[in-house]
Formats: sequence, structure tokens, C-alpha cells
Amino acid sequence: MSLGVNEKPALSKWIPLSLQHLFAMFGATVLVPYLTGLDPATALFTSGLGTLIFILCTGGKVPAYLGSSFAYIAVLQLISKQYGLPYAMGGAVVVGLIYLLVAGIISLVGVKWLDKILPPVVIGSIIIVIGMGLAPTAVEMAMKGGTGEYNITFLMIAGVTLVFAIITATFSKGFLSVIPVLVGIAGGYLFSLTIGQVNFQPIIDAKMFGTVKFMMPEFNVNAVTAFALVSLVTIAEHLGDVLVISKIVGKDFYKKPGLHRTLMGDGIATSVAALFGGPPNTTYGENVGVMAITRVYSVWVIGGTAVLAIVLSFFQKFGAFIQSIPVPVMGGISIMLFGIIASSGLRTLVESGIDYSDKRNLIISSVILVLGIGKAKIAIGQFSLEGMALAALVGIILNLVLPHTQSLEPHKHTLEDMEKEIETSEN
Repeated sequence: MSLGVNEKPALSKWIPLSLQHLFAMFGATVLVPYLTGLDPATALFTSGLGTLIFILCTGGKVPAYLGSSFAYIAVLQLISKQYGLPYAMGGAVVVGLIYLLVAGIISLVGVKWLDKILPPVVIGSIIIVIGMGLAPTAVEMAMKGGTGEYNITFLMIAGVTLVFAIITATFSKGFLSVIPVLVGIAGGYLFSLTIGQVNFQPIIDAKMFGTVKFMMPEFNVNAVTAFALVSLVTIAEHLGDVLVISKIVGKDFYKKPGLHRTLMGDGIATSVAALFGGPPNTTYGENVGVMAITRVYSVWVIGGTAVLAIVLSFFQKFGAFIQSIPVPVMGGISIMLFGIIASSGLRTLVESGIDYSDKRNLIISSVILVLGIGKAKIAIGQFSLEGMALAALVGIILNLVLPHTQSLEPHKHTLEDMEKEIETSEN
């Protein structure tokens, strides 16, 4: 069975096909709020709502599901801790506005200018920082389970969870191969249950149904600057995601409906999510994987997934169930996920043909990695910038001011080349 982008399946097939996508995005979508202090049910709601907004903005032409973005975990944690959650949501609102601004520029002049600001050497290095910067959080959760003290039981739970996820990702085929996060969490939860590490009281106390609350965002220059710098990297990732979807579906989404439309959808979805207290959204590779396996590209199926996510978010006992997942379980799955983020940055560098015999590239990557992973900080009065945001800013500046030298290998997979790749694959 295969379905085109605008083909609507019969109801008997529609619901099962949408459920597949719900399972694929579920683990990662609820993990982000779990790690950042946001409400998982709210994240599920804003994920579904954001996907429907994206579908509307793209005229129903791009089958992409939007879930919680991992790129913003560190900055969400940092800003929430320093200033409070409303300021983190304010920063996320601004992310959406920046997406809209960039979408407008792309619609006028294309993506060549973005290549000059964010070449692969900068993007790849920052993505590595995102993953490695989160590594201590994953290890802390796995070893100490949020208690502050090492516990061998916690480490064992994390290990079992990680093993389930790795085995599923490595040896399974078909649909199971795209849901290793969900399988890992389920396996870790069941193991925790057998050794008495699950507390059901929050589930018992929770009401059956509830509503999603609107959150009034707050703004300050530090939060806005931190989120804005990370948004430049996720914009570049968005362009790559649209390229992948285009190749899988066999349509040039760069031209129709156009990158400005996909960015607009992603941006509005992120700003709206923040107003409800949800994390920034991003197009999900897990759901792209499901489409590649099933060859079902129907935007109706993706829309059905969004509706199911919204409906599920109103069950408060479901939210309480997510909260009952032991911290070491999430720690175990985070070890794999955060490592994958860092590895994807390394992959960006490798596939782009970055020549590290060129001292310019070596310097840019080195400075980004040390500042980001070392959590360097600049504070001037009330203004401060640290960690990944500072690394991104310094990387962009270095790329703009350092003179270019002759490279042994030409860069590949720049943003400008993505359109050519689609045209080549079509021909």
C-alpha cells in the first residue's frame, strides 16, 4: 500500500496509520518537557496544534509532523533556572518570529546569504555542542536519578533502558526500527516496575480530564538573545529536514510550496506552542522514517496524528503517567539520544567535506567546541551570554572575519546546494 501526499485513506486504515506516527513521535516529544520542567501533556497538545498550523501554512502540500525540538533543551533549562519559565517561553516566542523574518528574506533572495552566516563547519560544530553539552544531564539522571546521590539501582535501570533502545535501533526492522526511544522507555518502565521503583500515587490522584492552560510569556534581552542564536542553527536544520522529506516523497518542496512557507509554518507553530507553555517545535525525523518505510505520504494521515495527539493531551491521568516514569529511565534513553545529536553534528562535518588541514576550519570548530562544552560565559551588567548561545555567536563571527584559504576538498551539502540535490535526484 502507498498513498500520495493528498490522498485520503479509508477510515479503517486512516486511524491505524496515524497511530503509527503517534507512537513514532511520542517518546521524543514527551522527553523534552520531562527534561526541561514543562508539562508533557501540554507539549503533546502544542505538538499536534503546531502540526495542524504547519499543514495549513503549507497548503497541505508537505507531510511533516512537528514535535518537541531537542536543540533547545539546554537553553530552556538555563533560562528557566536563571529567570523562570515565562522568560524561557518568551524566548521561544521570539524564535518563531525569527523564523518568519528569515522566511521573508528567503522568499525574496533565496538561501545563499544563510550559507555565508552558517556554513557546515559552524552548523556541525554547534550541533556537537548541543549534544555534548547535555551529556552531563543524561549521566546525572542515570546515576543519581534526580536525588543527588549515586545509586547502583538507578544505574541498573538506566542500563536496561539503554540496552532495550540499542537492541531495537540496531536489530529491529520495519516500524519497530523507528521507535527505539518508545521501546526503550517502555522496557525501562517495566523493569522499574518489577523492582518497585514506580510511584503510582500521582496517577491515582490525577483527574481524568483537564484543560491546557495559556501561559503569558515574559521577555528580557538575555533570554531573547540566547534563543535567537540557537534558532539560526535550527533554521539550517529545518532546511535539511525539508530536503530529506522532498527526496523521500519525490517532490520539490523547496519550490512548491517553497521554503518560506515551510519556515513560516514552523515559526508560527513554535510561537503558538510557547504561548501554551510548550517547547519549540521542529519537523520530526522519526515520522519521516515511518513514511519512508510505509510509503504512505498522505498529509491526511499526518493531520490525523495531530488530532490524536491533541485529544490525548486532555487526559490528565495520561500526563500523570508520564510523570511517573522514573528519572533513571529517562537518563538511560537520554544517553543514546544526546549522543546521537552530537554524532549528527559530526556527520554534518564529514558529509560536508570539511577539510581540517585548513587552519581556518580547525580554529572555528575548536573555539565553538571549547566555549560551548565548557559553558563559557560573558556578563556585562545585566546582560549575559553563555554556553551554546555564546559558542554560536563566536562561531558565526569567526566565520565572517577569518580569511578563506584554499581547501583541499570543496565543501558539499551547503544550504545553497540543497536545491540542486533535489533537482538531481528528480532527474
